Amino acid sequence: MANLLTAIRLLLVIPVAMAIANASLFASWVLLALIAIAIASDYFDGKVARAFKTASARGMLFDHGTDFVFVSTALFALSTVGLSSVLLPLLIVVAFSQYVLDSYFLFKQKQLRMSFLGRWNGIFYFIPIVLVAASRLPAFEQVQDNFNLIIVYSNYALTVSTLASIVDRAIAPMLQKEV
Repeated sequence: MANLLTAIRLLLVIPVAMAIANASLFASWVLLALIAIAIASDYFDGKVARAFKTASARGMLFDHGTDFVFVSTALFALSTVGLSSVLLPLLIVVAFSQYVLDSYFLFKQKQLRMSFLGRWNGIFYFIPIVLVAASRLPAFEQVQDNFNLIIVYSNYALTVSTLASIVDRAIAPMLQKEV
């Protein structure tokens, strides 16, 4: 059941990215609804897995991998409309690759090894995605430029925090050896 919720989010990757890149593809409320479904599936998949005692390292990898694909694709779509630099989704690729590689190979764990900053970045990556959908609602037409400014600045902040997360993960093994 939990993997089904995650799969729903994975199925939403292409429609959401296409709708972000092309505002006329769906009504603004449809895009916002699709993003809300994706967020809800992300929120509940882990809870369902734990409630049904089906939580596993593979399920966690599927969940986090799906989050990675969803946000990096949506943020890349934002870059095609000038609301983000392509640097942010590229850094997310680096950060996620580092997360997987150091969890399984460097620390030789059987599941992903989360970091504080990486976890919060993963949550905050959804903010510009939600904001772009909300900014297109008819109720916010008059302040869309303000939304766009917030989206651009949030992407700058996420770029800095993603770089910080990459550096944090890179130096963590060195700090652990000193202790």
